[in-house]
Amino acid sequence: MINCEYWIWLQRTLGFAAKIDDIINYYGSARKLYEVGSYEWRLSGLFSGKQIEKLSQYSPSESGKIMRACSDNHWDIITPDDDEYPPLLREICDFPAVLYVDGNSELLNNFAFISMVGTRKASAYGMKAATVLASELSKTGLTVVSGGALGIDSAAHSGALSSQSKTVAVLGCGLGTDYLRENEALRRNIAQNGAVITEYPPFYEASKYTFPKRNRIISGMSLGTVVIEAGERSGSLITARLATEQNRDVFAVPGDVFSSSFTGANKLIRDGAKPVFTAADIAEEYVNLYPDKIKLDGADTPLSKIIAKSDKFVLDSINVPRKQRSKKKENIIEKTEPEEQTFNNTEQRALPEGISENARTVYGVIDGETEFDEVVRSSGLPAFKVMTAITELEMQKVIDVLPGRKYKKI
Repeated sequence: MINCEYWIWLQRTLGFAAKIDDIINYYGSARKLYEVGSYEWRLSGLFSGKQIEKLSQYSPSESGKIMRACSDNHWDIITPDDDEYPPLLREICDFPAVLYVDGNSELLNNFAFISMVGTRKASAYGMKAATVLASELSKTGLTVVSGGALGIDSAAHSGALSSQSKTVAVLGCGLGTDYLRENEALRRNIAQNGAVITEYPPFYEASKYTFPKRNRIISGMSLGTVVIEAGERSGSLITARLATEQNRDVFAVPGDVFSSSFTGANKLIRDGAKPVFTAADIAEEYVNLYPDKIKLDGADTPLSKIIAKSDKFVLDSINVPRKQRSKKKENIIEKTEPEEQTFNNTEQRALPEGISENARTVYGVIDGETEFDEVVRSSGLPAFKVMTAITELEMQKVIDVLPGRKYKKI
């Protein structure tokens, strides 16, 4: 937290996502910039008249309120002067003057970040792909970065956490903001097992302007960006474009060519993004750069094969001879409503061996078409654990995902 009051002053006066690389390279630091004064600012030719007016209007001493809020909540303040500042992020022209951190700040001093982005309204395919890929990438030694939002972001973070690995969420609002309540538990888990970061000061509200600015941090601190399930107008494509502008790699997971949900990702592949079928497709790009961090053992297993290992219908776990299964299905259709309920109870008890307790709990509370919020309330589990469990149940083909974030048993 070196000279943080000067960096907060600079951020406050020039604004978020300001291109400050030339300014810092010229003066050396935010403190030096402040100390030389307005006369030198005019001589430098780096500032407009309006910017000089703003620089003169505020004082670093006014940063105390923000610093106290962070101290009271045990949040760290990281600036480009600090060793913890993400090294790759410092290379972009509009690097953040300040990062506010809930979690392990030391984790940020890492070159081996890989970002994963995609739609918030993800399909079962997209959720499976993101969860499995994040888990496999984490096993190679790469640290997954995403935006902490619903859909692909949540699946990416959950996948990394499921492999007992660290992950980083970059927010488009300030810490402590009452935003996206359903992901609050996931953010807490990320903070305990990684870091939640933002350039916005505590309690700064999210808006349609904050997220595009946030995206440059996701791509800028990473070696590359992986796009999973993005439509033609998806915000994820902004992150991919920024990654290209920042001279970072772009990857994409191929999707259904007949679905508009995958148009953006598929076009990225057409335009030169590397298609991803295994974690090795990504990790192999960096193993020679960071041989002490990245390992390729087992990373060449196709994602489809990993998913298929657990992608069995529930009847495969019921002790019924194969020749009798078709007949049993016919009997199910012919049964009266009370008997169908009896079968559902049997089906619940017969979930595949090895399935997690959280998945069993979530399966047990799904009754008819059940909304996500109701599953969270009835299960008593945090939202991120419910989402991971739902992904697991989808992979087992024992529940269907319906429009409006509703679920029902098959």
